[in-house]
Amino acid sequence: MSDHSTAADYGWLEEQYPHLTEAYCVTLIQGLSSDALLKALGAEPGERITGVGGLSGPAYEEWESDERFVGIAPVGDWSLMVEYNGFLGIDIETMLPVSRGRTMVSHYRNINAVDHFYWHEDGATRLHFEPLFPHHRDDSHPDELLTAMRESGFDLSDEADASFDGHTEAAFALAERITGVRLTPELFASAEFDCGRVPEPRA
Repeated sequence: MSDHSTAADYGWLEEQYPHLTEAYCVTLIQGLSSDALLKALGAEPGERITGVGGLSGPAYEEWESDERFVGIAPVGDWSLMVEYNGFLGIDIETMLPVSRGRTMVSHYRNINAVDHFYWHEDGATRLHFEPLFPHHRDDSHPDELLTAMRESGFDLSDEADASFDGHTEAAFALAERITGVRLTPELFASAEFDCGRVPEPRA
């Protein structure tokens, strides 16, 4: 785990990627290649896109279809999956099986500021909470990361102000503390994403 990241370290996101931060899902999966992850999700490899910004157009083009567009890039021993206006990474039925034998962290926000953060280990969820309401936590280890959450920038008091606008950045910081993977402007600009279209999960 990383011990130093805070919401302030991700202040560049809103300035450089405003369309992503208003509606996104970002997932980090340990020990699974891009091709293997696409296969596990039921998608055939498609085009390769350089940089997070290039994922926006194809993602929104697919929004009216029954498929979700994902981009997956290697980051050391991890795979970074980025979805504009997507939610696949927080779909439990889809992602829990993929997490067997490995660590997975996913966080999401939609245009209405509905958000979720998940930490999975070996096919089970250790922690789930909504970044806007971090004092409400559940799953098997809801209080294991209290110090990391506070240091990342979350207010865990019952009186926390739901209008706090740093919760998205704090979610990125907490994901780094769990995985040790720091996402930077340079990485977002240069990462090589293997892309695919995944059938939308059915309720």
